[in-house]
Amino acid sequence: MPEIKIDKEKCKNCMICVSVCPKKLIKADKDHTNHAGSNYVVFSDPNNECLGCALCAISCPDMAIYEVLK
Repeated sequence: MPEIKIDKEKCKNCMICVSVCPKKLIKADKDHTNHAGSNYVVFSDPNNECLGCALCAISCPDMAIYEVLK
């Protein structure tokens, strides 16, 4: 299965990826900020539920999300 990677330095916390993830595996990290001072989102899939649909990566306006094969 693929694994989602998020470049926290590119992420502006627009939350589009959060809204399109069918399994709700992407969440806002309200406790941390990147170098630009923006909060960012984090991907967590402890039960291997990710479908690999890439809707998060496709919808990201800043191209901060990409898929890698495990």
